[in-house]
Amino acid sequence: MKGRGCWETASVRSFCSSGCLNKFKKDDSGDDDEETASPADKSELQHTLKNLSLKLDDLSTCNDLIAKHGAALQRSLNELDNLRIPSESGEKLKVVNERATLFRITSNAMINACKDFLELAETHSRKWQRALQYEQEQRVHLEETIEQLAKQHNSLERAFRSAPGRPPNPNKSFSEGSLLTSKGEDSEEDEDTEYFDAMEDSTSFITVITQPKEDRKAEGGTGTSSVDWSSDNVLDSASFVSKGSSKVKRRIRIPDKPNYSLNLWSIMKNCIGRELSKIPMPVNFNEPLSMLQRLTEDLEYHHLLDKAVHCANSVEQMCLVAAFSVSSYSTTVHRIAKPFNPMLGETFELDRMEEMGLRSLCEQVSHHPPSAAHYVFSKHGWSLWQEITIASKFRGKYISIMPLGAIHLEFQASGNHYVWRKSTSTVHNIIVGKLWIDQSGDIEIVNHKTNDRCQLKFVPYSYFSKEAPRKVTGVVSDSQGKAHYVLSGSWDEQMECSKIVHSSSSSSSSDGKQKTVYQTLPAKLLWKKYPLPENAENMYYFSELALTLNELEEGVAPTDSRLRPDQRLMEKGRWDEANTEKQRLEEKQRLSRRRRMESCMSGHGQGCTIEEAEKESDGYMPLWFEKRLDPLTGETACIYKGGYWEAKERQDWHMCPNIF
Repeated sequence: MKGRGCWETASVRSFCSSGCLNKFKKDDSGDDDEETASPADKSELQHTLKNLSLKLDDLSTCNDLIAKHGAALQRSLNELDNLRIPSESGEKLKVVNERATLFRITSNAMINACKDFLELAETHSRKWQRALQYEQEQRVHLEETIEQLAKQHNSLERAFRSAPGRPPNPNKSFSEGSLLTSKGEDSEEDEDTEYFDAMEDSTSFITVITQPKEDRKAEGGTGTSSVDWSSDNVLDSASFVSKGSSKVKRRIRIPDKPNYSLNLWSIMKNCIGRELSKIPMPVNFNEPLSMLQRLTEDLEYHHLLDKAVHCANSVEQMCLVAAFSVSSYSTTVHRIAKPFNPMLGETFELDRMEEMGLRSLCEQVSHHPPSAAHYVFSKHGWSLWQEITIASKFRGKYISIMPLGAIHLEFQASGNHYVWRKSTSTVHNIIVGKLWIDQSGDIEIVNHKTNDRCQLKFVPYSYFSKEAPRKVTGVVSDSQGKAHYVLSGSWDEQMECSKIVHSSSSSSSSDGKQKTVYQTLPAKLLWKKYPLPENAENMYYFSELALTLNELEEGVAPTDSRLRPDQRLMEKGRWDEANTEKQRLEEKQRLSRRRRMESCMSGHGQGCTIEEAEKESDGYMPLWFEKRLDPLTGETACIYKGGYWEAKERQDWHMCPNIF
């Protein structure tokens, strides 16, 4: 038990020393428990069993020696007892004899216990040896079986390719079940073969890939979109956009993350089932950005929306909007550290009108539950707004993060208004093992002007699943429910779309579900993730945009996240000072809330209860946003009411609260 405790402590300490954000490779998504034992582990186990056996032999020898010397001591005392000695010495001899008797009784009890332990240890040692031998034999047998199955699988694939009934046209392939085969890797599959998985809550589908020249024959009775897929249209030019150069020189690095250790379990063991935002956390669990800045990071691939403005066809525009919604998760794959919870009234602006053609403003409008309002205006002809409330629970082995609230996107020229919600994020292996994050759930994007819809499915990762990690699939349909595009990719790398030229229903599959067969043209790239900056693993895995978000700028509001002192100290690597400053800010926020509650109680007189006062004191009035009823969702949300950029131009911040 002692050895196991040391191992567990070492595991937690190793986890914490990384600042709660272990860097992990693309395929390191599984638990450490699933990893196969190495030869070194086997050798160490055998060495341990050998040492235990030697210690058991030593214990047996000590047992015999204690019994032998104890008997000799007793005989010597008996001989002394028979000698004629003075009465005074006799009294002392009597005391010694009594003590020797007690020692004999205790020694006999210990000897008997040692014998029992020795027998039990020898029995279990033999069992462990047999169990280890059995496991080694089973592993060898399993490896041989898997190798044999792999050979049979390859034989079946070769037999299938050479079968006479197989379609001779190599450009036309038929597949079902998994994700698109990577084009950059050597594969035995045909290059044009694509795999799409069935969506759980919608009609399952299979794809058949064809070439543009066959499209005219297939389109005869389908009535599909009139857009010429083979021409240079908006989707063709949307695949990848260079970030280009900026007139404003932005920073390209921040100080390296220091290696601070922390006892994670001592903090987390009493927090199971509690709301994560209500748990006091040291900055060791954070990254030096606030949640408002993380929300702003969603705009990193804004060029997708800039391209979507020029789409005359609404379903094509939906493809780009869907790619944009998926791209917002690409920054999370390595970044499992918690962003700072913003103070009530904290703001963050991103004024990049010259570089990115947009202005963004976030404000923390509620503290319990934590809620942030966000508004973006682009000079290219679109605007985006959202109010996101973060609900999170610590479940012991993992943390679930559920963003609540709708995201709105409107294109001014066409009037197309898109609404969708975020998926659930899960951080796995909180206590032991390598941390990794996954996205799961379904997202429905609706164009409320045309009623076009896109169903996206984020497939949860499973160690035993044949699916590719971080997989995303989807279908774009018009107001009549007719599918026009199939989407595929992963939320951390890229998204592609394939135009559907024909659809038909297939017979029921083995699981009894009906599948739809989509005949599509070859896929086109919609979005591809930018590479991370050099040395990103030592800079919290920040992207190029993230590295600039906390850079000091002149003229921002005094409530801006860039001016938050604990976050600034953490970015500089002064974590002890940052923790002290964080406690000061949190106490200042609690004092402000108590004052609001006392004001509410005094304003309502004696008839106001504490519960009513607490509820009213939580009803903070945002400075730059106001509560309105959303006619599309039927929910009340904070909408930007204007005035921030005008106040910045005048440098008039008298209305801002003193929160730092």
